[in-house]
Amino acid sequence: MRYEFIVKGSISRAVDEALPDMSSAPYPTGGSVLFGPVRDDADVMTMFARICSLGLSVVEIRRLPD
Repeated sequence: MRYEFIVKGSISRAVDEALPDMSSAPYPTGGSVLFGPVRDDADVMTMFARICSLGLSVVEIRRLPD
């Protein structure tokens, strides 16, 4: 499974380094997107908590097509 986490603002180098399994890019309508593999629903929630703990505000979470 792959998911994307749309967040407010830009992704710093520190966030990129803290989330090595995720890729990041500017989001077309503003903010940024973090995307990458997750194992299961529990892993989605763990990733959400990690992103929030890094000071980012998650706007939306979406499952990506395989």
